[in-house]
Amino acid sequence: MPTTVRSHAKINLGLGLGAPRPDGFHGLVTVYQTLESHDLVTVTARAAAKTELSLTSNHPRVPTDQTNTAWRMVDLALKSLGQTAAVHIHIEKTLPVQGGLGAGSANAVAALVGLESELAIALVSDPAKRLAWPAERLRLAEQVGSDVPLFLVGGTVLGLDRGQSVFPLPDLESTHCLVALPEKGVSTPQAFRDWDALCEQGGLTADASTAKLKELSRAYAASFTGVEASVGSSGVLALGEDLAGPMVSALVRTGIVNDFERVVFPQYPLLSEIKRVLASSSSPEAALHASLSGSGSALFGLYRAQGDAEAARERLRQMGVESLLTRTLPRPEYWQKMLLK
Repeated sequence: MPTTVRSHAKINLGLGLGAPRPDGFHGLVTVYQTLESHDLVTVTARAAAKTELSLTSNHPRVPTDQTNTAWRMVDLALKSLGQTAAVHIHIEKTLPVQGGLGAGSANAVAALVGLESELAIALVSDPAKRLAWPAERLRLAEQVGSDVPLFLVGGTVLGLDRGQSVFPLPDLESTHCLVALPEKGVSTPQAFRDWDALCEQGGLTADASTAKLKELSRAYAASFTGVEASVGSSGVLALGEDLAGPMVSALVRTGIVNDFERVVFPQYPLLSEIKRVLASSSSPEAALHASLSGSGSALFGLYRAQGDAEAARERLRQMGVESLLTRTLPRPEYWQKMLLK
């Protein structure tokens, strides 16, 4: 029987970038946050003499071959386990394609969860393989993409190195989130090139870069100290309730920012204006926090009440900008709601 899995979106609550490294990558520190909004990924699998993969989607821009992250994840998992199977994956898109919300990466993890359910991978008879599988899942996820591993954790997640080294943080309270979805896309490679030029102009050395990122990671982790014990389980909350609380406030007090804004906003002034509209610091519906997510073009605002988020949504509508009204999804709920089967 096919297994259907919710494939949740993410935002970057903040993102600190380092100078370019000799290996061509950039060190970073980010705080990921999963959202309630999701795609649906359905996996059908059975043991077979040789592996045969196929993939379909309701969206014409979703690749249906080995370039798809879900395809690659399933293929790697089967090879790692030494299993062969006939597998079909169907991706029902509701999240924007290449919208900066990690949808493709989340699809990969959802496909893996579906494969595990279909083939009972978690119940393999070899005890050594069973014990090693959680770590192996993370290793495979890293091969597929730097922001894939976060979806094997869920909730509020600290991302280090290239973002692929992930550590669960105490969950932020479930909070109303409005995601702005501009039509204009942002080139991530160009954003990194512009950041490299800025680093060169500003003289950001490798040592200074390392120190900056280490301090950021400490600040983000420490922001939860002293408030975690006073915060209970968020539970399942409906849109319309007043949400947010000390965890969000503590994180905001760190001065959390997204370094990509320094190079993306000058190139895309509309995105800077959208952030201003989301934040609305001069209005009663001011956001608790508003930022670019990743390199964009998606931006988001966090709000204490649904009415505040809806007011911001109306302001975006008047600008002709589409948006998605959702909420942040804590880790326990992320895993409880994932499997539909």
